[in-house]
Amino acid sequence: MQSIRDIRRRIRSVSSTQQITKAMEMVAAAKLRRAQGRLAQARPYAEKAEEILKNLAGAAAEAAHPLLEVRPVKKSLLVAIASDRGLAGSYNANVIRRAEVFLRDYNPDNCGLVIVGKKAFDFYKKRKWPVRKVFADFGGNLHLAKAKTLATELMRAYENKEVDQIVLLYTRFLSTSTYRVHLAPFLPLVPEKKEEVSGDYIFEPSPAEIFEQLVPRFCLTRVVLALAESFASEHGSRMISMGAATRNAGEMIDHLTLVRNKARQAGITKEILEVVGGAEALQ
Repeated sequence: MQSIRDIRRRIRSVSSTQQITKAMEMVAAAKLRRAQGRLAQARPYAEKAEEILKNLAGAAAEAAHPLLEVRPVKKSLLVAIASDRGLAGSYNANVIRRAEVFLRDYNPDNCGLVIVGKKAFDFYKKRKWPVRKVFADFGGNLHLAKAKTLATELMRAYENKEVDQIVLLYTRFLSTSTYRVHLAPFLPLVPEKKEEVSGDYIFEPSPAEIFEQLVPRFCLTRVVLALAESFASEHGSRMISMGAATRNAGEMIDHLTLVRNKARQAGITKEILEVVGGAEALQ
């Protein structure tokens, strides 16, 4: 049976842990609100950009761009977006599990990795898959300059024909407690050409020059959206996880307090019995 001193030590330890998890829950909640704001701005922009690209692809069938070029897939590249920090429930495990399912159809000679997040890199750095690039400095915050660097790295790899297919793996934010791991083709861009294009387009300058400016920006928009979705999912998952840990700590404190009170009561009862027994022995 544990002594009262040991129980009190455990209660203090769990209380300290509860304070930490509560603070982390509040920080995650604040970051989630900011991430949701960025996501609310990114989604409509990405949808409109995709609509414009589809319209232009239908109106200017002769326009060509290296990122629109579809070629036989000999080498693929998987971009896995995870987090730099843990304590986010099953968030990182779900991303890695989905990546492993995707990689089953490939081998290290025809598929490489670009990793966003230290947790995914820690998993893959000792495995057979070649890691082309690691971006482990986002910290769960969306930085446009870093997103541009990532998008530029991916576009350069495709334009230089180092890879023939690039796939994005990220988590789509549905609600505070719900997200879904999503696998989406990134390059080549294959805009769905509309059969009936709304309106007559007059291209000024030429369609090729317009696509030269539009296509890279659309690629950047898709990268920004994937990062915004992932970071919102990360913060939501961490907030839920830390909230659950805080509640579990509270339940453990209540249980230990009850055990301590029972032990104290048993000790007092034992002392009373000893006093009574001693008094009876003196009579």
